[in-house]
Amino acid sequence: MAKRSIIEVDEDKCNGCGLCIPNCPEGALQIIDGKVRLVSDLFCDGLGACVGHCPQGAIKVVKKEAKPYRETETMKNIVKHGPNTIKAHLKHLKEHGKEKLFSEAIAFLKKKKIPVPNVEKQPMLHQGCPGARVMDFSGAIKSSNKSKQAPQSEQESSLRQWPVQLHLVQPTAPFFIGKDVVIAADCIAYALGNFHFYLKEKSLAIACPKLDEGQEEYIEKITAMIDNAKVDTITVMTMEVPCCGGLLEIVKRGAEHAKRKIPIKSLVVGIQGNILQEGLV
Repeated sequence: MAKRSIIEVDEDKCNGCGLCIPNCPEGALQIIDGKVRLVSDLFCDGLGACVGHCPQGAIKVVKKEAKPYRETETMKNIVKHGPNTIKAHLKHLKEHGKEKLFSEAIAFLKKKKIPVPNVEKQPMLHQGCPGARVMDFSGAIKSSNKSKQAPQSEQESSLRQWPVQLHLVQPTAPFFIGKDVVIAADCIAYALGNFHFYLKEKSLAIACPKLDEGQEEYIEKITAMIDNAKVDTITVMTMEVPCCGGLLEIVKRGAEHAKRKIPIKSLVVGIQGNILQEGLV
């Protein structure tokens, strides 16, 4: 057996909640004896869609010897669960650029005369929503404030762009091109009193690895930031709670798919606003 990416479950951390299972359309996970188990190497594609849905941080993607992933065997398992599961799996493959596996899955469905759902990816430009309109105001950050007598307690913002939510940002927006980027968990700004210190001269994207849906798109966007926007560095800011660690895994997966290699820094914040851990990954 050759080494490949595959998920690994830490049984000591796993509490058997099962939140990861609906997020594995391949059917590679089951609860057995009160713990989540990887039932077959053949079904696990190693893309880690389940990682960010584990509140205990018990799942991670590792490189180890495992049986090769087989799309045909996976599809045999998936079709048993109906059209919604089929669509979720195809979308999963499409969003990760797994065109070969996607073609194998389509061929399987056609051979079995099973309807093929439409999973064409939607464009990333959110032009219909004013709240998602791209704005780069890095050249005029609070310059107007300098002409006003601001209250002594008012801190100037270091935010240089809009939008900031990872689902809404365009990975090749002007404010990402060649920049240093902070990717922060939603709660960071509320816990870390001097959060804007870490935003100085950086662009921002925020996400919640526990509650956000469509995290496969996050991985794709990270890859596009690195390869297409050619960002210089990424700093991942997460809270100390276990479920927050999924955000770092998402960024690492996006970086693994990228052709360029850039420094990725991890910064872990305590729930009382103290820095617990900081360093390159």
